[in-house]
Amino acid sequence: MLSLDRIYHASYVLKGVARKTDLIAAPNMVPGVDLHLKTENLQVTGSFKLRGAYYKINQLSPEELSHGIVACSAGNHAQGVALAATRLGVHSVVCMPDAAPLMKVENTRRLGAEVRLVKGTYDEAHDEAVRLVEETGATFIHPYDDEDVIAGQGTIGLEILDQLDDVDAVVVPVGGGGLISGVALAIKSLRPNCKVYGVQASGAASMANAFRDDKWEALEDVSTFADGIAVKNPGETTFKMVERYVDDVVTVSDDEIAAAILALMEKQKLVAEGAGAAPVAAVMFNKLPVQGKRVVCVVSGGNIDVNILSRVINRGLSMSGRKVTLSIRLTDKPGQLEQVSRLIAEEGANVVAVDYDQTDPNLPISSCILRIGMETKDQAQIDAIRDRMVQEGFSLVE
Repeated sequence: MLSLDRIYHASYVLKGVARKTDLIAAPNMVPGVDLHLKTENLQVTGSFKLRGAYYKINQLSPEELSHGIVACSAGNHAQGVALAATRLGVHSVVCMPDAAPLMKVENTRRLGAEVRLVKGTYDEAHDEAVRLVEETGATFIHPYDDEDVIAGQGTIGLEILDQLDDVDAVVVPVGGGGLISGVALAIKSLRPNCKVYGVQASGAASMANAFRDDKWEALEDVSTFADGIAVKNPGETTFKMVERYVDDVVTVSDDEIAAAILALMEKQKLVAEGAGAAPVAAVMFNKLPVQGKRVVCVVSGGNIDVNILSRVINRGLSMSGRKVTLSIRLTDKPGQLEQVSRLIAEEGANVVAVDYDQTDPNLPISSCILRIGMETKDQAQIDAIRDRMVQEGFSLVE
């Protein structure tokens, strides 16, 4: 199995290529947790993936390089491979799912790779990449289930221990498992008492299921907007390493990830993609026993598709009690809207949308549904408004 020496060698090779990203304190993110963020979203190409891709390609022989390289990726590994191959003067072909964010596709092309879009998910892109390798004799650069790739990602663990004393826990996003395998090996080898936790999206919990059941297993499909960790099949090598070095793997919902993205933007001025925000979501929503601990969350990437960012922010606002729509059953008579608006104003919320619906066939002809969209401070304010509505005799529709 992979040794710590290989990770140290990867660290040496990556000097001048990958940034030693900042480890920043986030004191206001989660009450009761001494939280720090490893900002791999500010890495070259916007993701940690450059580390493993460059180290792997750097270790290939001249004969292997002469046939070119092939990779598959939902986006971040693609950009890492493209940059590494171009810097080393090697032709690269990257197979990507056709639903990959446009920004990641265009950045991969801009960095010098030939991109082939494949209908389906990451796993279909993987199958096409394997076919190309058999057809051309090129070397396949696996995004996670490869010891050199894992060693490159493990350099993050070395940096964390160098940047922060007395770390109690490191929280890492998990897709196929390459990142957490390398980080966990580095952390556990140098500081065995430090906990290492993995976080997956609940709609793509392949490694979490395998860890729970103590056997390698895959999913038939995945469903999450966190494309960087939307993986059906965890790595076989990485699963063995997760079993050996990782303390637990938990899941978070897409709504919880959205809330974490919003919190990172508002409180830390950091843009994170879904995968990068997953560890923060796990800490924010108490999925891990880290109260009173010094914790590092690896914000693995910042390449979020701007086309979905507004939707993610809106979902995050809803999750954090900052935005809500209440539905109220009213008798259709003058003055009702004025009473509702006055009540909301007295509670300090701001009305941003009003919809008046008489079309529900289950309502009496003289009734309607009033939907009020509001900007609020938190869930406590929403609860206070609901209570006032009931006290004033209004009927809320769930």
